[in-house]
Amino acid sequence: MKRDEAAIDGTSDAASIERLRKRLRSRTSSEREFLARAERRAVRLQLEYLKPELAFADRGIDHTIVVFGSTRMRDPEQAHRRVAELEAAARRGDAAATDRARAELERSRFYEIGRELGRLVGRYGSGPGDDRLVVMTGAGPGGMEAANRGAHEVGAASAGLNIRLPSEQEPNPYVSPELCFQFRYFALRKLHFMLRARALVALPGGFGTFDEVFETLCLVQTGKRAPLPVVLVGERFWRRAVDFEFLVEEGMIDPGDLELFEFAETAEEVWDRILGWYAARGSSIFEVEWNGTGPEPE
Repeated sequence: MKRDEAAIDGTSDAASIERLRKRLRSRTSSEREFLARAERRAVRLQLEYLKPELAFADRGIDHTIVVFGSTRMRDPEQAHRRVAELEAAARRGDAAATDRARAELERSRFYEIGRELGRLVGRYGSGPGDDRLVVMTGAGPGGMEAANRGAHEVGAASAGLNIRLPSEQEPNPYVSPELCFQFRYFALRKLHFMLRARALVALPGGFGTFDEVFETLCLVQTGKRAPLPVVLVGERFWRRAVDFEFLVEEGMIDPGDLELFEFAETAEEVWDRILGWYAARGSSIFEVEWNGTGPEPE
């Protein structure tokens, strides 16, 4: 140990320092391999539950507004630049690419909605320093980045639950560093999305967004978690993507299930829907409400 310390202090030669570095790298690699063994799965699950749980408790975070949306959504400035670039290309014969870029520009309005919503949540309560309620996203780019960005712009903390994927997804730069977590297991990540959620807001998106929306609706429908407002942004998109009335007509869901979610077109409408949902129940976003029997569902 003393030799190791001497090497770190620079009192040994370069070869000794390099040997020490190799030993430290080997030790770290060995620890990772140990945790990666199938027999350690229970430990990994515990760690993925405890690390965010303790961080949120230490920070005084009681509630979250969970926001999802397509990772392919661009902010308007980027989208405008992309259109300009492709219009130049179209003059050389690539008109189809320009049409796609213009569609991206049209969708970029949802990025701005997510961004403004992040600002609204960040200012709520006692202001940006009030961590009782924060934005939580999947930490990715696009619509999730927008919500984290809005909170960051008003000086508020926001959380991001990133997931390890074959094509690595880097967390967006607007998540608060101490509230950015990397998950191996979707199950634990989903658990943390729901544990403190006071609302789920879904911008237009793909499989990931649909997964979170319908899982949340299923949990509420089956009484496995306390009811909460679910707001789908962009009614035209959602009604074209999912024929909810057809599900009712086919008897796959009850007519009352259509009341489990609402539509909104602006960030202000989203926020009004959320606050109104709690006001209609004589509650507030800072109060925990469960009117079912027995202990509150998890």
